Amino acid sequence: MHVAIAGNIGSGKTTLAGLLSKHYGWQAQYEDTEDNPYLYDFYQNMQRWSFHLQIYFLSRRFKQIVDIKKSAHTIVQDRTIFEDAYIFAANLHDMQLMTDHDYKSYADLFELMNSLIAPPDLLIYLRASVPTLVRQIQRRGREYEEGIRLDYLKNLNDRYEDFIKNYAHKKLIINVDELNFSDNPEDLSEVITKIDGVINGLF
Repeated sequence: MHVAIAGNIGSGKTTLAGLLSKHYGWQAQYEDTEDNPYLYDFYQNMQRWSFHLQIYFLSRRFKQIVDIKKSAHTIVQDRTIFEDAYIFAANLHDMQLMTDHDYKSYADLFELMNSLIAPPDLLIYLRASVPTLVRQIQRRGREYEEGIRLDYLKNLNDRYEDFIKNYAHKKLIINVDELNFSDNPEDLSEVITKIDGVINGLF
């Protein structure tokens, strides 16, 4: 089974992936941030590095999907390839931080990849307001994230809401403003109960 966690920067995807991996015995596949050669430069100069960063994420995410397909285990994935394309790259283009020809090249490559893959069995969307995102971003203290603009986070949130509204496959929405699963065991238990209910309806 393939479970994927979607959500904006700072919504808690990595934390939840680790908690679910521990609870269910699933294998977790995390977003590559520590070894990403473009991430720090991107937050210093988004226009200069947007295309490079998005191509890097796209290739890494596609490799993850190939590995998931080969695996005999249940995988919980931190962020999806759909977010890369429909939210992050599209937002950079709309904000004029990615040129038209770069975006077209990116979109053509994504459409080719998308024709070869299937959606996850379950998509868990972590919905969080911008203040919650900012608080959690500050809490984890990643240096390269210090320059993230509030309008960038808000635009991403708007795109996430459109994405999840139109996502036609199995999904579960968790409101991070109301459930602090990282610090509160009772909130984590509530999240797990919700996931159990959806998973039991899958098979």
